[in-house]
Amino acid sequence: MRTRPGPTRTALMTLAALTALTTTACGSTDEADDAPPRTPRDRPTTSRPAPEPPSSPSPADGTDVSACTDGDCEIAVTEPVTIHFRGPGDDGRATLSVTTVGPNEIEYEVKSGNTRSKGGASGPGQGCLTYLRDRGSGNSCGTLDSARPSPRPDAVVIQATTGPDGTALLHIVSP
Repeated sequence: MRTRPGPTRTALMTLAALTALTTTACGSTDEADDAPPRTPRDRPTTSRPAPEPPSSPSPADGTDVSACTDGDCEIAVTEPVTIHFRGPGDDGRATLSVTTVGPNEIEYEVKSGNTRSKGGASGPGQGCLTYLRDRGSGNSCGTLDSARPSPRPDAVVIQATTGPDGTALLHIVSP
């Protein structure tokens, strides 16, 4: 008495036969056996342009520190600088002093009336936000993008973002 192969055995035999056919089909070439192997020069190539490195966005006000006097600007700085601008409250005068700028590094101090605030960040994509209010200020530092911060109804917002090439991006946004 002869037994019939079960469904599992039939499936395995079919799979083995298909694998053998596929392997044979994939191994064939149109080249003659006596043809010399193709050299790298003979092979077709596709040329793609090298990707461009990411570039820093151009600040709206360039490097013009005087653009900040009205309390609304976007500038790039590469060295220590002092910026006088319209601050919050009755006094209305504020000073931003950038004390250190370098590759992926910035430190600064803000003064407005009796309020003083310091900020500093180092590392790629790092920066600080300073909220300057009539009766005080606050800082928050960490990972930031270089997008312009949103205005706040009761505060002047200062954002300083580090750059890999030693250029820091500063935003001053008034209500």
